[in-house]
Amino acid sequence: MNLSLNTISAKAKYIRMSPTKVRRVLKQIEGRSYKEALMILEFMPYAACKPVLLVVQSAGANAQNNNGLDKNDLIIHSASADDGPVFRRFRPRSQGRGFKIQKPTCHIRVSLAKV
Repeated sequence: MNLSLNTISAKAKYIRMSPTKVRRVLKQIEGRSYKEALMILEFMPYAACKPVLLVVQSAGANAQNNNGLDKNDLIIHSASADDGPVFRRFRPRSQGRGFKIQKPTCHIRVSLAKV
């Protein structure tokens, strides 16, 4: 990630969703304008769109309030979903066995840049 550009970022940590499911949504918005990304996220049918939408809106608010940039001039510079901790649970099975249940979490990071 090239941080020499004037990038504004936001992140959400410990989202209870698989990072693989979030990445397929992030691939759709990377490189697009801020307004276009909001429209795409609003109408895509995936559950991962809601937390990604919140992070994109947070990054836009950071750009406007902290840096004085106009939201219409922003593009999605980079978007990534990293692995978070995995919650491990056990489900009882027959004959005294226990099957492992893994509940993944992820950290979503979105960076905006001025056009």
